Amino acid sequence: MLIDIPTSTPHAAPSDTATATRARRNHDDAPDTAERFARLAELEDGPERSALRDELVAEWLPMAHRIASRFRDRGESIEDLRQVAALGLVKAVDRYEPDRGAFESYAVPTITGEVKRHFRDRMWALRVPRRVQELRNRVRVARRELTQNPGSAEPTIAELAEHTGLTEDEVRAGMEALESFSTLSLDVELASSDDGYSLADTLGAPDASYDRIVDREAAKTGLSRLSERDRAILYMRFFEDMTQSRIADRLGISQMHVSRLINRSCARVRDEVLAQRSGDRSAL
Repeated sequence: MLIDIPTSTPHAAPSDTATATRARRNHDDAPDTAERFARLAELEDGPERSALRDELVAEWLPMAHRIASRFRDRGESIEDLRQVAALGLVKAVDRYEPDRGAFESYAVPTITGEVKRHFRDRMWALRVPRRVQELRNRVRVARRELTQNPGSAEPTIAELAEHTGLTEDEVRAGMEALESFSTLSLDVELASSDDGYSLADTLGAPDASYDRIVDREAAKTGLSRLSERDRAILYMRFFEDMTQSRIADRLGISQMHVSRLINRSCARVRDEVLAQRSGDRSAL
């Protein structure tokens, strides 16, 4: 929901005392509203309190806009940043306690925190751990500080680590995050392709043969523990595709006996594989 931002708010002309007080302030957008905040704290909920609250928000709105302007050129429109800062200002007005100090001292970090939260929670295309976001900010600030002089070379990872007090691995993670603020669509066409291939076309797909390899490797131990005759029967049945009758004729035993041997051998191999996988999971 957008916050209505008034273009002007009528109020009485400032007195000489108020003008002198404002002149001592750091910014022209910090009005003298101490008396009205004290009055706001005493009022019960109702039309009078709501009107005074809206008046105070309008008075301090230029300061919120100034704070929002510090974050321009970071991928978000200034209009949206002003809306976020205005929301932070409203929260500051609602939570401010006059006996705890000047309103500006409370409002500035509240509004700044709201804008930073907006970047942290809304601007990343993927959810990135807060620690990595903080590394990104420290690396970004360090790069700006090390290259602020004309003709400065791009700092190395070692120089960034020394400047920030981070390890080189942490600097690398921060630099990767610098390039990961937004995602690239898998449907985008490759610049080097003349045939309309997209990034998705370069990705691999699951191969069923991998599962077969895993199964064969898992069965090796169990097969090696079978007798030579049992292994020969399994080989003739599953690799040479011989019927149980042909196997029985070749070995001089009954077909029923061949069937029992096959079932027994398969059960032994299967039980060993399952026991091995159960042991692997327990070790984890």
